Amino acid sequence: MSAISIRNVVKHYGRGATANQVIHGVSAEIGDGEFIVIVGPSGCGKSTLLRMVAGLEEVSGGEIMIGGKLVNDVEPSERDIAMVFQNYALYPHMSVYANMAYGLKIAKLPQAEIDARVHKAARILELEALLERSPRQLSGGQRQRVAMGRAIVRQPKAFLFDEPLSNLDAKLRAQTRLEIQKLHAELGVTSLFVTHDQVEAMTLAQRMVVMNAGRIEQIGTPEQVYGRPATTFVAGFIGSPPMNLLAGSAEAGQFKLAGISLPLPAAAPRPGELLLGVRPEHATVCGDGGWPLAVEMVEMLGAERLVYGRLGAAAFTLRVDAMRAAPRPGDVLGLAVAAPQLHWFDPASGQRL
Repeated sequence: MSAISIRNVVKHYGRGATANQVIHGVSAEIGDGEFIVIVGPSGCGKSTLLRMVAGLEEVSGGEIMIGGKLVNDVEPSERDIAMVFQNYALYPHMSVYANMAYGLKIAKLPQAEIDARVHKAARILELEALLERSPRQLSGGQRQRVAMGRAIVRQPKAFLFDEPLSNLDAKLRAQTRLEIQKLHAELGVTSLFVTHDQVEAMTLAQRMVVMNAGRIEQIGTPEQVYGRPATTFVAGFIGSPPMNLLAGSAEAGQFKLAGISLPLPAAAPRPGELLLGVRPEHATVCGDGGWPLAVEMVEMLGAERLVYGRLGAAAFTLRVDAMRAAPRPGDVLGLAVAAPQLHWFDPASGQRL
């Protein structure tokens, strides 16, 4: 079993009144063989949390368990995990084969087993033709595959990925995401993957852990996190472009913004001050009688367009099919939103209602 349990984990640097706390009582359960993505903005603590699981950072409070064993005070080399870093961390003077085999040689495995493991990993990652090359003869994507191969041959209890695709261009990132998905499908090893890129999170994760300022905002499948964000932070962070968040007041089937009143397809969860969330793709152009969007700018993105405008004084982004006639700045579009696509949040706490 290689489940990972993170229980009320705290991390702070320094002591006493001057201590800087960066992780605030984080708890999460990662099942055996599950692929979990930890996502959040820079500085939210996601890499620090991963490094504590790896044993590269000391745990200030709480417990981390791997395979049912408490590992707070266990050395990294004894945790039976393999880590893939952002900068590949390959030995430049060694061949691809030697890089992948190095950890196994240190562990003094028989040469026949080393050969079998390296060639199996090379076959999975399509590196067989590159085994005699040095890292400087490889592209960025190939180097990252070598780094993953070095982790695979270890046959660890868990893989830890620390933003491994950040140094790749967009095309290589997409290709490597696919390779990682295939890899997990074949090996089924428990994996923790850290990224600030929501596209990586949405495409790779079986479940996502969304972090903000050292705390977990939401844990769920990509569909759950996108479809029912737990907080305004998640609503604004997950999705590109992000969810429209409108501050106003609900009253008698209307939502009143600064300078305008919008008819609601269903009653708000309560009267008074609220935040109303609408995804850009969930508003449709309906003609007269809808929410009046005053168009300010239009972006062409190939198969779709983004229309930026205002509902009264509030900014609003609309996603439309590029096949329809493009609106122009100054046009006023009537918008309709179905009741299930309205998201309501408390303006004080930011929590979903």
